[in-house]
Amino acid sequence: MAEATTEFRAVAKWIRVSPQKARLVLDLIKGRRVEDALNTLSFTKKRAAGQVHKLLRSALDNANFLSTEKGVDVDLDNLFVKRAVANDGPRMKRIRPAPQGRAYHYQRRTSHIEVALAEKPRAQAEEAAQAKPPARKPAGKKTAERKEGSALSRKPA
Repeated sequence: MAEATTEFRAVAKWIRVSPQKARLVLDLIKGRRVEDALNTLSFTKKRAAGQVHKLLRSALDNANFLSTEKGVDVDLDNLFVKRAVANDGPRMKRIRPAPQGRAYHYQRRTSHIEVALAEKPRAQAEEAAQAKPPARKPAGKKTAERKEGSALSRKPA
């Protein structure tokens, strides 16, 4: 029986960055553990990364508040970014003067960003912690076998 997971959300509205540029940053953190996502955002050079970092900290604080004040059982180390979405906000229409009395129209885009955290089921978290990378063979062993094999295949002169 699947147990219901609690989501911890944070929403930032009217952020002065285009949704397309915000999605580039959000794609970096989707599905990652919160700690890894915060580290990734702190070293990302995009302007939207600072806003997303602040939003992710807010979602983490929401989870912390519910675990301490409201008594919800949450392991903050098992949280991961379940959903990260950037939707269109209202556009601000602007006019730039152009030559010969004309005007260029352009739009300043805004976005509404939402980040949702969830806790990984305990069984998956334990499996991920115990998983080891597969053992690799030493690189030189195979070439030595080839050399021996080629020497044996030759006929004596």
